[in-house]
Amino acid sequence: MAAPIIKSKQAQKEVNGIPTEVVCTEFSNYIFVVLTQYGKIGTLISVTPDSRSNDISTPSFSTKVLLGKDEPMTHVCAKNLGMFVSQEAGSRPVLLGLALKDSSIDAVKQIKEIIKSCQIW
Repeated sequence: MAAPIIKSKQAQKEVNGIPTEVVCTEFSNYIFVVLTQYGKIGTLISVTPDSRSNDISTPSFSTKVLLGKDEPMTHVCAKNLGMFVSQEAGSRPVLLGLALKDSSIDAVKQIKEIIKSCQIW
């Protein structure tokens, strides 16, 4: 049987008592990650490594809301989670779908662990 054209993996766990789903999909030019506690994609954010960064040891990332709520907390959460995914995936750009009820520091740490279980890169 032929390998699937698009690699995808998903997991579901409770984060602070809230059912949380993570879906990671690898495309040739992006990693697409959906993090939801509502059962929908939510706000779409592009997280890309910034090529203008002068310091190699601390890469810089840009966030851009493509669809949905463009709020400061969305950018903070997206940058934190997107940087984590991008660095794990060899500095590839990330398209993030965020629909979180709980975006506390503790919740984000737990979500990162779920993302690790869905790694496809």
